[in-house]
Amino acid sequence: MLASKRFSIAMLVLVVLGLMLSACHTATPSAEPSPTALPSPQIATTHVPDPQAVADAYLHAWQQEDYQSMYRLLTKVSKDAITEEDFAAYYEDVAENAALQSVDYQLRSSLVKPHSAQVAYTVTLHSAVVGDITRDTVMNLSLEDGLWRVQWDEALILPELHGGKRLAMDLRVPPRGEIYDRNGDIIAMQADAMAIGLMAGQVDPEQADSLFNLLWRVTGISPNIIRNAYESPPPGGYIPVAEVPLSIAEQYYDQLVGYAGVVLRRYSGRWYYGGGVSPHGVGYVSVLQPDEVAEYRRKGYRIDQKVGRMGLERWGESYLAGKNGGTLYVVDADGNIVQALGKSDAQVADTLYTTIDRDLQLQAQEAMRGFVGAIVVLERDTGRVLALVSSPGFDPNAFETANFNSPALLQELNNPYNPLLDRATHGLYPPGSVFKIITMAAALESGRFKEDTIYNCGYEFTEIPGLTLYDWTYDHGFAPSGKLSLPEGLMRSCNPYFWHIGLDLYKNYKPNAVAEMARGFGLGSPTGIEIGDEAGQITDPTNEREAVQQAIGQGSTLVTPLQVADYVAAVGNGGTLYVPQMVEKIVAPDGSIIQQFEPKERGKLPVSPENLEIIRKGMRLVVSNPRGTAYWRFLNFSIPIYGKTGTATTAAGEPHAWFVAYTDAQREDKPDIAVAVVVEYGGEGADVAAPILRRVVEIYFYGKPRTVYPWESQIGVTRTPTPEVTPTPEP
Repeated sequence: MLASKRFSIAMLVLVVLGLMLSACHTATPSAEPSPTALPSPQIATTHVPDPQAVADAYLHAWQQEDYQSMYRLLTKVSKDAITEEDFAAYYEDVAENAALQSVDYQLRSSLVKPHSAQVAYTVTLHSAVVGDITRDTVMNLSLEDGLWRVQWDEALILPELHGGKRLAMDLRVPPRGEIYDRNGDIIAMQADAMAIGLMAGQVDPEQADSLFNLLWRVTGISPNIIRNAYESPPPGGYIPVAEVPLSIAEQYYDQLVGYAGVVLRRYSGRWYYGGGVSPHGVGYVSVLQPDEVAEYRRKGYRIDQKVGRMGLERWGESYLAGKNGGTLYVVDADGNIVQALGKSDAQVADTLYTTIDRDLQLQAQEAMRGFVGAIVVLERDTGRVLALVSSPGFDPNAFETANFNSPALLQELNNPYNPLLDRATHGLYPPGSVFKIITMAAALESGRFKEDTIYNCGYEFTEIPGLTLYDWTYDHGFAPSGKLSLPEGLMRSCNPYFWHIGLDLYKNYKPNAVAEMARGFGLGSPTGIEIGDEAGQITDPTNEREAVQQAIGQGSTLVTPLQVADYVAAVGNGGTLYVPQMVEKIVAPDGSIIQQFEPKERGKLPVSPENLEIIRKGMRLVVSNPRGTAYWRFLNFSIPIYGKTGTATTAAGEPHAWFVAYTDAQREDKPDIAVAVVVEYGGEGADVAAPILRRVVEIYFYGKPRTVYPWESQIGVTRTPTPEVTPTPEP
C-alpha cells in the first residue's frame, strides 16, 4: 500500500514538471515577421545604448551646468526648435529665478520601444529661498542613427513649465543687520537719515561762525574742518558736510533752514556713524554690478539689493544680510501667474559687535588727518583690534545711492593717494629700524651676542670689503654714539651695530638666522584677521650686502602695520602672537550668541623669556633714557611705554616714519595696548610717528589728547605746514 502511494506521488511530480517545461517553451515570444532571415528585433536592439544611460548623462550635465553637453544630446527636431544660446539662456533663467543652488535627480524606470523610449525620474531643485522643490517627470527619447536622443521640453525641468512657461521669484528682503562697537555704540545701521551740505559762496559771512558751530553740534565735525572745506570747495561748488540720523537732524531742522547756503536732503538707506568708523575695517555696501547679478540671484538676492564690500560688511555678509524670503511662481509667456511652487518668510539679520572702540577709532582717525599712512591699536594680551586707521580714509556713506551727498563723496575718491586702500592691513612697507627688535632677538638667540656685548658705534661701517655704510648720526651731524651694550644699541638705533650683527650671523652662524627669526615673529605670513591682510615679504639673504640691509629692515623686507603691531604686542605680553580679531560677538535676533570673541594664539616668539626681557629693556630705554631716540617725545609721560623708532629709506623721496610701542600700565579698567604708526614719506620716526603714537595712547588712557603736536599751535590746529625737526632723529 505504501509503495503504491509513493509511486503515485512520483508520477504526479513527473507530470507537473512536464507541464512546467511545456509552459516555459510556449511562453517564448515568436519572432516578428521579416522578409529576410535576420535575427529577431529583440536581439538586434541589444546593440542600442541604454536610454537610461543617455538620460543620466543629460541630467548629470545639468547638475554641472554643462549646457553645451546637454544640447548635444537633443534630437534634431529639438535643435531646430531652439538654438543652443536660447537653450542655455532658458536654463540660466530658471537657475537665477529659482535661486538654484544645486540639482539632484534619481532615475526610476524606463519604457523602451524600437524607436522611442521614456525614462521616468525624480528631480529636486534646491532653492536658496524657498527650499526644495521635488517633482516626478518623464524624459522622452528618440532613436537617431542608432543613438538615443532627448526630445526637449520645459517639463524636463519641472512638469509645471510645459508649454513655454517660466519661473519668477517675488523676493522679500529684511533690513540689513546693525554693526556696533565693543561698547554697544552704533557704527552702521539701516536708517532714515539727512544729508547735510553747503553751497559755496552762499553762506552769509557774518553768520559763518554761528553756522559752523551749529553744524558742529549737529554732526560732531569741528568748525575748523567745516570752514576749511567751505573755503576750498570742489568743482561744482557743493560741499558735503555729513549724514546724520533723521531724529538728530529734526532737532536742529528749524535752525539749519534759517541759514543761507545750507542744503538738507532726507533719505533712507545704510548709514555709517561719523562719516565712517574705521571705514576700511568695517567696509561698506553697494549695489550689485552687472557682472555680479547672475551670481547673487543664484544666492537669492534681489537685483537691486546691496551687498557688503571690503571689511566686516563683506566678511559678515551671511550674518548681516539675513535671509531673503519669497514666493516662487510659474508664469506664462505674458507674465501672468499660473501657480506658486514654494514660499518662505524672510529671516531677520544678525547683529555684529566689533572689537573696535568707536571713540578711540574716531580720535585716532583725526590724529592721522593730513597724513598718508596707518595706525593699528591692539589689546596687547588678547589680539583684539581696538583701532584700525588707514589715511586718507573715505566716507562709506558715499556708496548709498539714496544719499544726496553720494556723488560729491564719490568724487573725493578720485585721489592719487588711493583712499580705498587699507594701508593698515594691505599697505606693504620696509620696516626700517623697528625691525631691529627682530635682529636683536636673532642675535641673542644665536648665543653669539649677549646683553653686555659692547660695540663701538661710529660713523662708518667698513666690515664688508669695498663697501662703506654710514650711521644716521653722520647724516644728521650728531656725534657718534660710541660704545654701546646691546640694549643701548637698540636705544640709539645704531646702524653699524646691527649691520655687524647681520653680517656676523650670516658668515659665522646661519645665513638665514635673521630671516628665520622674522618668520618666527609672524612676518611673511598673513595674520589671520577676519578681513584679510597681506603676507608681506621675508627673503633669505644670498650675500653679505643683503644680510646687512635685512638686519636694519631694509632691502627686500616688506611688512604691514598690522603685522608690526602684532609682534610688538607679543614682545610685551611675554611672547604670544595672537590672531588680530575685529569681531567681538555676533548676536542672533533672539539674543542668543552665535559667535563670541576668544583669543586665538597663532604662535610663540622663538625667544627665551630672559632674552625677551633684554629686548624689553632696550625698548624702555628708547623712551626713558635721555639718549633714547624718542626720549623727548615722551618726556613727563605717566604711562609706562616701551617703544622703537624707525625711519625706512624709500626709493622715492623722504623715508617712511615709524614708531611702535606697547604699554605696561597694568590697569584693571584699561587693558594694555600695542600700537604701530607709519607715516608715508613722513621723514624721521621720532619727529612724526612718535608724536602721533603718543596722542593715540593719551586718547586711550585719558579719553582725549593732552599733548600738542610739534607742528600744531593747539590740538587740531596746524601751526606750520610741515612738522618741526627735533634733535633726536632716528633711521
